[in-house]
Amino acid sequence: MTEAATEATLDAGSALATPFVKELIKQWRAQDTHGAWSGKSDETLLAPYVITREQRREMPIIGDPDPETLWRLELFYNAVGLAIERQTGSIATPMMHMSHEGFGRLVLMAGRLVVVNKHLRDVHRFGFESMEKLAADGEKVVESGVEMIRKFPEVVNYG
Repeated sequence: MTEAATEATLDAGSALATPFVKELIKQWRAQDTHGAWSGKSDETLLAPYVITREQRREMPIIGDPDPETLWRLELFYNAVGLAIERQTGSIATPMMHMSHEGFGRLVLMAGRLVVVNKHLRDVHRFGFESMEKLAADGEKVVESGVEMIRKFPEVVNYG
C-alpha cells in the first residue's frame, strides 16, 4: 500500500488500531511501573508524538534533544522491532548511537541482518503531524523490516 493510500484510509481512531500503534501503546504502558498513567487514554499517552507544523516552526532549527525526546524515539523503534517480531517470529533489536546534538544512526538487527537503517538528524524535533501520520510512518518502517527478513531469511536464521 502506498504512503498516501495508507494515510487516506486512516483516521485517528483507526490509527490507534494499527498493529504498530498497538505495540507503541504497549511500550508506553510497560514503562508505567507505578500506575500513574493507568487512567490516561491511549491518545493522551501518544500525544507527545504529535507535533503540528506550527509547533515545529516554533522550535529552533538546531538544538540538543532532551531526555524525554530520546526516550520517545527509543520507544518508537522498540515498538517497530516488536511489530516486526510479531509478523516474522524473528527478534529485531534496535541499536542507536546519538550525539548530544541530536544526530546519529539507528539500526534494527535480526540475526546478522540489518532490517532497518535510519540516519537520525534534528532529533529534538522528532514527531509526526498527526496520529494518522504516526501510524502510517510506523507501519511503513515495520513493512520495510519485514520485507528484508523475508527476502534474506538465511542471514536472519544463521547457525
